Formats: sequence, structure tokens, C-alpha cells
Amino acid sequence: MLQVLNGAWALLLGMMLLQVGNGMQGTLLGIRGQIEGFSTIEMSLVMSGYFVGFLFGSRMAPEMIRRVGHVRVFAALASMISAVMILYPALTDPFAWGAGRILIGFCFSGVYVTAESWLNNSATNETRGQSLSLYMIVQMAGIVAAQFLLLVADPGGFILFIIPSVLVSLSFAPILLSISPTPAFGSTKPMTLREILRISPLGCVGMFLLGGVFAAQFGMAAVFGAEAGLNVAQISTFVATFYIGALVLQYPIGWLSDRMDRRVLIFAAALLCGVGAILGFLFSGYFAMLLVVAVIIGGTSNPLYSLLIAYTNDFLDHDDMAAASGGMVFINGLGAVAGPLVTGWAMGAIGPRGFFAVIGVLMLAMAGYAAYRMTQRAAPSVDETESYAPVAASSSHVAVEAAQEYAIESTQEESAA
Repeated sequence: MLQVLNGAWALLLGMMLLQVGNGMQGTLLGIRGQIEGFSTIEMSLVMSGYFVGFLFGSRMAPEMIRRVGHVRVFAALASMISAVMILYPALTDPFAWGAGRILIGFCFSGVYVTAESWLNNSATNETRGQSLSLYMIVQMAGIVAAQFLLLVADPGGFILFIIPSVLVSLSFAPILLSISPTPAFGSTKPMTLREILRISPLGCVGMFLLGGVFAAQFGMAAVFGAEAGLNVAQISTFVATFYIGALVLQYPIGWLSDRMDRRVLIFAAALLCGVGAILGFLFSGYFAMLLVVAVIIGGTSNPLYSLLIAYTNDFLDHDDMAAASGGMVFINGLGAVAGPLVTGWAMGAIGPRGFFAVIGVLMLAMAGYAAYRMTQRAAPSVDETESYAPVAASSSHVAVEAAQEYAIESTQEESAA
């Protein structure tokens, strides 16, 4: 672990600062939108914009890097993120915010591709698993820390928009000034979505549904809090608790994943998440219950991302895993674009509790489909499955490909032993 920190501390520090900035602006817009009188539908469109931009950025960033290099792409996109963040309070219009969110999503996608390819390049076969774990912890810790920075000033002013802008500006200093060599950037031609769906129907359907759940957590949790009458401290704690739950339960679920039929674990995690959402729907007026529900939803839904990838890998040849990763990320992104829109519609129709209604429906649908798939074909032997590698849902396809490499290496080492 110390070896990884010694070689990649600048990258990890920069990514943490980026995540703090990203986590702040997502929650802050949800609170500020309510102050400005934006409707729930308008806020859902604003929040969906981030995932639209992210989807396009993940496709275009590799070509940008090949044309002008990692350093220029990283510096240009991070500078644009910083500029948009500081413009939000000056342009308090839902259309302007929506355009800004699309641009920020595009830029963050490119920044993640750049930073993750650097991180993967600096890792060796022996340290790749530790690098992925540290990267995921840094991402989650940055988002959690961001929520409590919201308490330092009034969300109706300018200060809370200046802070993430400054943090993003500072984030690329340690990365660009580090002595880590610029990696060569290769691109894997992705498998078609039809091929991936044929190979792993549960993996594809699960990733699409999970995209909607993630988008609701990241984009609409603060909107729910504002609509439900929570104060800023309560909203910050509520949003942070989703990611605390993810950190706590990521490794127990990962440990179980390598020791049992993954479809059973997918079914159990999705069912537990759906039950948590039902509790949130029924008891949304009790703040303590909201925190318990957030731990359940965040702790079960976030590990499902890595679990679905590992399950899909069980039916792929090693040579096809990297090719499939881009398609899986794209499917998740499609669900993420739709997530805030459906959640906003539900909240407009039945009130703030619509937030939990959408999460509950999506996760119970995943549990039901997992149960159905268990009747369609036999599970692969546990000894023949790929290793589980943790990866955060906010990562780009580069981190997912690195996780695939780690899974292959771990499986080969186990087979040799």
C-alpha cells in the first residue's frame, strides 16, 4: 500500500480534490435550485445534463488524448470545469445550469479517462489491485468530505461556488507537476451492445437499471432533501451517508462474490436495496430513518456495479473483457441519463417520496430479473469465475478496463497456485 502511495500520491490527491469539487457542486445545485424556485422537473433536467455530457465525453476523450496528449487535455478540461462552477450563481437559470452540467459532465469524463490511464500506467501487476482500491476510497472520501464543506457558508451566496472552483483548479497542480511519465494511450474497440446482451442479459439489464439508481443518488438526493424540508446540515449528512454505506459494504460483498453464485448475491443485494427504498418511502418524515435507508441503499447499490461487471466477465474470454467494459459503461450511462428525469417526474407527481419510489422500483425489478435468470442457465463453477475487483460507478471505462486486467491476473495466479 505504501508503495502505491509513494508512486501515485499526486494522482490520488488530485483526484480527491476533483471529487470534492464534483460532490460539492452536485449537492449545492440541488439546494440552490430550491432557493431559486426551480421546479422539480427543471432540476431533474439540470441533473440529467451531467450524465449526458459524461456519456459523450467517455466516447470523445480518447481521441482528444491521442491528438494533443494527456497533459493538455487534463489542463484544458479541468480549467473549463473550474470556470463553469464559478458561473453557476451568476447565471441562475435552469437552461444555463443544464448547459453547464452537460459541459461539466463532458469535462469530468475526459479528466477521469486521463487520470485513470496515468494511474493504471503507474501500477504494476502486483500493485494494480491496491491502486484500484485506493482510487475508489479516494473517490468516495472526496464526495463525503464535500458534503460537510457545504456547511461553511450560506448556499444562497457565492462562497460555496467559489470553493469547488478553487479545489478543481488546485487539483491538477500535483498531477501535472508530478514526475510520473505520461502513459501511452491505447483504445480498445468495444463489443457491440447486442453481443454483450447476448452473452450476459443480467449484466446488461442490471447495469442499465443501476445507472438510474446512481443518477438518483448523485443528482437527486439533494433535491429530495430540499423538497422534504431538510436543512443544509441534514441534506449534507443524508447525501454523505450513501457513500459511507458504499465504503463499509464494498468489501464484504466483494468477499462473498468470489465464494458463491453471483446471481444469488445480485438478487439479495438488489432486494435489500429495494426494501430500503420502501422504508424510505414509508418513513421519509423521520431523519434518523433516512440515514439508515441511505446506508442500506448506498451500501448495496454501489458494490453491485463491480459485481455486475465481475458476473459478466464470468462468461467472457480474457481477450474480450476489455472490449466489453466500454459497452457496460455506456449501458450504465444510458440508465444514468434517464434516472434524474424519471425521478423528477415521480417527485412532481407524488411529492418528495417519489425519490425512493423510483429507486425501489428499479432495484426490485433487478432482483426479479436476477431471479428469472437463475432459471435460464446454470451458474459457472465458483472455481472458474473471475475475481471481484472494486471500482466506483463514477469511474470511466479506463478504470473498468484496469479492473478487468486485475481480475484476469488474480484468476491466473490462483489457477497457477
